[in-house]
Amino acid sequence: MGCNAKQDDLSVEVYETSANGNKLKKITEFTSGNDAVTIQLLPDNQYQTITGFGGSFTEASAYLLNNLSKKNRELILEAYFGSEGAKYSLTRTHINSCDFSLSNYSYAPVEGDMALKNFSIEEDRDDIIPMIKEAMAISEDGFKILSSPWTAPPWMKDNKQWCGGKLLPEYYDTWALFFSKYISAYKNEGIDIWGLTVENEPLGNNSNWESMHYSPEEMVEFVSKHLGPKLENDGLDVKILGYDQNRDELEEWADIMYKDEESAKYFDGMAIHWYASTYDFMPETLQNTYKKAPNKLMIQTEACVDSEIPHWQDDAWYWSKEATDWGWDWAPEEQKHLHPKYVPVYRYARDIIGCMNNNVQGWIDWNMVLDKQGGPNWFQNWCVAPVIVDIETDEVYFTPLYQTMAHFSKYIRPGAVRIGFEISDKDLMMTAAQNLDGSIAVVVLNMNKEAKQLKLELEGKETTFKIDAQAIQTIIINTDWIN
Repeated sequence: MGCNAKQDDLSVEVYETSANGNKLKKITEFTSGNDAVTIQLLPDNQYQTITGFGGSFTEASAYLLNNLSKKNRELILEAYFGSEGAKYSLTRTHINSCDFSLSNYSYAPVEGDMALKNFSIEEDRDDIIPMIKEAMAISEDGFKILSSPWTAPPWMKDNKQWCGGKLLPEYYDTWALFFSKYISAYKNEGIDIWGLTVENEPLGNNSNWESMHYSPEEMVEFVSKHLGPKLENDGLDVKILGYDQNRDELEEWADIMYKDEESAKYFDGMAIHWYASTYDFMPETLQNTYKKAPNKLMIQTEACVDSEIPHWQDDAWYWSKEATDWGWDWAPEEQKHLHPKYVPVYRYARDIIGCMNNNVQGWIDWNMVLDKQGGPNWFQNWCVAPVIVDIETDEVYFTPLYQTMAHFSKYIRPGAVRIGFEISDKDLMMTAAQNLDGSIAVVVLNMNKEAKQLKLELEGKETTFKIDAQAIQTIIINTDWIN
């Protein structure tokens, strides 16, 4: 690997993305130096099994792909799903419309259609379904799809609106049937749905765009007596994840969802978002929730740089402390400290590492593709995505967030097990996992303004190399030599 090999050298491949311009660059010069940060890997210390990493199929992303040249559409999908790309393994999509749709729509628009005889996924045939199918054709290992509704059709709700309100109890069975029909309709298209979340953001979003409210008790009632039994009776083996909102209320929901055997029975785990804080990944909350139900999943189902218009062809912005989020302007004063200005690359890398080191099994980014405005979004709720496009000029910009996601998704594969480590410099963040093929993937984040020497140790072998200032590295170790 370009260094002076000795018998005790550890053979590794190192890939780096950095503020100085490296983009998943393979490092071939291995230097030794003094004051190296020691990283000792402890593969016998094993933690959670990884489900995967990826992003979301939204109508906005699919619409934009439809409006690019065939060459650029294929370029983007290969970059996300191809064997030379990020190899996304865990994805999400929306059931009915969401804010990143072009308009409000439901698969069951006919009021009073309790038997859902008029149910149809026709709305998805122009955009989301072709995007998923093309990704499936490209992906060698395949990927899991998690589907989430933002709201039931307005006629099933107490306020008869797309935004806010609650599902009326007399429609609990109809809404459960809706999920079953959705899964079956997608299966008829050749698309398997791996999992569902019961409701995107059940605490609401101030009725800004599609939403539907549940208390924890109401969600348990719906899942334990309606949704769970319906899917079981219809022979649909699909994961059900509860909650699906920010970490600050995670433990209270876990207390209700996992209260007893009956309430927990149909829940396969917990879905979480990061918007309660741009900085604090809330390790104690994650640990406490894990301890309440160690056999259940915790999946980060949505994250993005929100309330920002993307910066076009400007890598430096994604490495600078200029980005804000919704809370910078609108959070209550006592919560402002949770929403500082931040570096977008760090925000992603810190959160994924923090999640992994606290028992989260999967991490899903939000839109895969957005335009230069941060849409399309019918509510004008602009956000950033790893890939930004200009459909007028047929141009594509892979932001540094794309490489940041790939540092995890490409190298830490489904079925990998997170392993223990000891690191001598707490200024660096890291995580490590052993893949099913035996290889170990180590991800290190250096947020410092200076480069650092790293000395990696495993089973009596070691190697020394440098991580640049403001950089993220993935180190792959072949372990065939370990008995």
